[in-house]
Amino acid sequence: MKKALIPLLLLTLAACSTTPAASEKSGGLTISNCGVDVTFEKAPERIVMLKSAAVPYLHSLGVMDKVVARAGQYPKDYYDAATQAEIDRIPLLTDEHDTSGHLQISKEVVIAQTPDLVLGEVDNLSRDSLASVGIPLLEEPAMCKNATAVPTFEDIFKQMESYGKVFGRETEAATAVTALKARLDKITKPATQRTAAVLYPTVGGGVTYAYGSTSMAHPQLEAAGFTNVFGDSPERVFEVTLEELLGRNPDVLILLYPDGDAKAVEQAITALPGADKLKAVQNGNVMTQLFNFTEPPTPLSIDGLEKIVQRFP
Repeated sequence: MKKALIPLLLLTLAACSTTPAASEKSGGLTISNCGVDVTFEKAPERIVMLKSAAVPYLHSLGVMDKVVARAGQYPKDYYDAATQAEIDRIPLLTDEHDTSGHLQISKEVVIAQTPDLVLGEVDNLSRDSLASVGIPLLEEPAMCKNATAVPTFEDIFKQMESYGKVFGRETEAATAVTALKARLDKITKPATQRTAAVLYPTVGGGVTYAYGSTSMAHPQLEAAGFTNVFGDSPERVFEVTLEELLGRNPDVLILLYPDGDAKAVEQAITALPGADKLKAVQNGNVMTQLFNFTEPPTPLSIDGLEKIVQRFP
């Protein structure tokens, strides 16, 4: 796992999800995204993805063939064979990050792809800089800066419907939402009440982060039948010490990571001095989970929920 990715992930988690609104304005479709109105006169035909979160939406809508280039990381464990084949077809511009975890890509490289839509905002390529050359940008609502809404699974359905409007695939979006709701309805909470914590460890030593009530980790734990031991925190993600973790002593630990060696992620917690006193460690109830299986709210969050329930029936 690249330690440089940690600051970037935390920055993208500094805000809570919002529900996008769509309206007809001046003959085009207008989407409210991160507090900005983004208008489309027609469905986008040339998309550049700077983050991977939109992949499951675009795949469900059948518009992955509209993506002409991508940047960032796309771990194979997220995707089925059909989705992976679509991703492999898309040229990768770069997956390089700086020491702060920020994707390194220039505006000129993106403009050269002549996109009519960019998905995902990065620090050195903002919405405003793209708007100055007439290129619209959409960000996942959970990654919007200064958003305040608490995420729920309902956000996934609304975001699918929003993308459906943007691409003129409302029927496909409705079908996808129905299927996602059916999957969610089939998940049965275990009868046993247990506690859990969702953490983001730093591999190689450093800060451990926990997820509170305004992260997607919270409703995901609730849907899996767990009580979030950090559910009393209104923060989305924050630093925690081993002493605080020992004080709350959850039955289960779920460790998020962006990519890399899952075993190293687990050892980043279990090898801490005193971690052997944690019930979850003593009982072998430690689960590693790729980051997007929890955050932000996307169809992958339902995949992640299924994985948690399967691991802890």
